[in-house]
Amino acid sequence: MKKTEWIWFNGKLVPWAEANIHVSTHALHYGTGVFEGIRCYETSQGPAVFRLRAHIERLLNSASAYFKVPFTGEQMEAACLEVIRANHLTSCYLRPIAYLGAGNLGVGRSDNPVEVAILAFPWDTYLGDEAMREGVRICFSRWHRIALSSLPMNLKACGQYLNSYLAVTEAHRRGFNEAIMLNDSGNIAEGSGENLFLVQHGRLVTNGAESAILPGITRDSVLRIAREQGLEIEERPLHVNDLKQAQEAFFTGTAAEVTPIREIDSRLDEASQGEVFRFEVPGPVTQRLQSAYFDAVKGRAERHQDWLTRVQ
Repeated sequence: MKKTEWIWFNGKLVPWAEANIHVSTHALHYGTGVFEGIRCYETSQGPAVFRLRAHIERLLNSASAYFKVPFTGEQMEAACLEVIRANHLTSCYLRPIAYLGAGNLGVGRSDNPVEVAILAFPWDTYLGDEAMREGVRICFSRWHRIALSSLPMNLKACGQYLNSYLAVTEAHRRGFNEAIMLNDSGNIAEGSGENLFLVQHGRLVTNGAESAILPGITRDSVLRIAREQGLEIEERPLHVNDLKQAQEAFFTGTAAEVTPIREIDSRLDEASQGEVFRFEVPGPVTQRLQSAYFDAVKGRAERHQDWLTRVQ
């Protein structure tokens, strides 16, 4: 992480080194927080934040299951722009987070103060620049996605990312770039922080909320772009056998953007049985969607100017 000068913290800008919390902070012990990942891109008309309102709305919606954020959506949006300007950034990654602070360590204590912070810092391609061209290698994880009956997986809460941490660190140990988790039905869910798309004979196939995924904002953007391009789209549960019918595969996410996948290893570990599925990279459909996505986020697509919030 490249440190910047200022962090927006509970309503004001504070120096990076002074944005601290107490060790008794509730979220540190129990994961009682929600967060977003948002990108700001450099465009010909200056820096612009991609789908800022959608991200802040999701943050507040996620928080509503656990606590009330003491700032409005408009205040949060303005704060995101303020911290970008204060740090003189032309492109960056934003991390708004709201969480239960210090007060009482009872698990169910919702009367602890709610604290809010926004970091802004430069962050390059999440899975590497070469991944955008050459694709990534991923494996199935032995850790299943948290069941919908256990946590509301459509919300982006801090604690549930322990599930992702286990999956991706295991994948790295095995020499892969990322992991794919199955859900409690044995179907494909998603990566540790990305949604999955397959291309089967020119048709785009992806799963939905019933598969215990976080319905991503980048996922939604790519689906809209695909419809504009006239692609046939099928949203349904993804089975392992669907990988056999796919010629292309890719991840979407704020951090991952649109990243091609060149290989999926369905073995849960080195000793288990399974197949290795390989995909065309760069595939023509993935290339088209990736190109159109970057046109949108960098302000080159006229029809998607409303997705951008200019940092003036």
